[in-house]
Amino acid sequence: MIRSIVSRPRQRRLTRFAAAALLLTGVAAAAPGSAAAAPETATGSVTASSTDPGLGVDEISSSPNLKQIANLPHQEPFTGPLSFGTDLAFQDRYAFVGNYDGFVIYDIARPSAPKIVSQVLCPGSQNDISIYGNLLFLSTDSPRSDDSCASTGVDRSATKWEGIKIFDVSDKRSPRYIKSVQTACGSHTHTLVPSRDQRTAYLYVSSYGPSDSYVGCPPPHDSISIVKVPVKAPTTAKVVATPNLFPDGGYTNTSGCHDITAYPAKDLAAGACMGDGILMDIRDRENPRVINRVRDTENFAFWHSATFNNSGTKVVFTDELGGGGAATCNEQIGPKRGANAVYDVVGRGDNRQLVFRSYFKIPRVNGPTENCVAHNGSLIPVPGKDIMVQAWYQGGISVWDFTNSAKPKEIAFWERGPLSATENVTGGAWSTYYYNGHIYSSDIRKGLDVLKLTDSRTRVADLFRFRELNVQTQGHYPGN
Repeated sequence: MIRSIVSRPRQRRLTRFAAAALLLTGVAAAAPGSAAAAPETATGSVTASSTDPGLGVDEISSSPNLKQIANLPHQEPFTGPLSFGTDLAFQDRYAFVGNYDGFVIYDIARPSAPKIVSQVLCPGSQNDISIYGNLLFLSTDSPRSDDSCASTGVDRSATKWEGIKIFDVSDKRSPRYIKSVQTACGSHTHTLVPSRDQRTAYLYVSSYGPSDSYVGCPPPHDSISIVKVPVKAPTTAKVVATPNLFPDGGYTNTSGCHDITAYPAKDLAAGACMGDGILMDIRDRENPRVINRVRDTENFAFWHSATFNNSGTKVVFTDELGGGGAATCNEQIGPKRGANAVYDVVGRGDNRQLVFRSYFKIPRVNGPTENCVAHNGSLIPVPGKDIMVQAWYQGGISVWDFTNSAKPKEIAFWERGPLSATENVTGGAWSTYYYNGHIYSSDIRKGLDVLKLTDSRTRVADLFRFRELNVQTQGHYPGN
């Protein structure tokens, strides 16, 4: 049983500290452009249970073992109404955070005192992000007037460019935009898949929503785009394959995939493809093969993302019911919708199958003004255990254990009260990941949160240190 601690907002003290830290940072901004549309939204209902903490606006509730130690709010030029914080990647002492208006590089050498190193203004939703050596990759999934950082949003029928942008970040204070690669239907998300010799970075680009009126994106669209990036010659990057993952049509009738998680050490990938969950063999990086496919027409509305356990014997899929903009963590929706689904991977080779075991959803009821649903998370490296930290938008942050596939349980949580007590304002934790001893969370409106988990069940995780972390490029740690 997790005991809840409720505290009044601490953000004023943290904000003053962040403002002081900002004075020491540099800003490298590209030419301005217009903000993109809001996160994907859809109608629907989703899940929840247990007791309502009854939090006021910005009030904080947490279990005793999970504490916020820092918050660094968005700074100009990322303070507009649609300057939404998105995904994160990590390298050495730096965190790279996407934003609908570009990206931010943070120095996290002192996790309790993060500092902004640089900000790059380059609008284009949703700016999904990954890092590989000196290269940073950014996804653009909105119709743009051109491929520059000064582009403007245009009507779909007038689309000139969508796809991948590549930056050289060898100088963290002054990133350089060096290459663009156009991809079919844009790039909602991308997954970095290194070649075995580390000389090539492949990007598996997921996109969806085809339309005959959408330039460059006619249906059917059951494929992904594979971009090949030679590490020593990144300006020669290009699309080298567009494999069709659903030759017989996907469940949502040729709409594509939302996100893919690759496990290069296991030559596996798991795809969350709107209405289908898939398992892929990626031994041939340019020719991934679907070896198993599952559906959940009763409880899953929108297959959003996937996470392997460390041994590659389980996959957690998320259901983003409501598209991220709906208040779906409530008793009316229940504990099986807008939740995680835990699958075991059974069998060998091409006979491997995904076998459903259980659902997991946060055991708290959120209010009608709080968008809440399962979203992006990562493993916490605990050998012999399967423990994950995860973002739930305004449902906050949850740490949960799925070592027993059939009986997952929450072991820690942290959340803010609603952004508004009277209206539904989209916000909350977009991505929440564990990196080198701390939990980092990109909040859509509140900026970068840093938390510390203090729990005997996860203490060993502090011993593991990674030089680079792209969560959708799953790494392996010793122990299982």
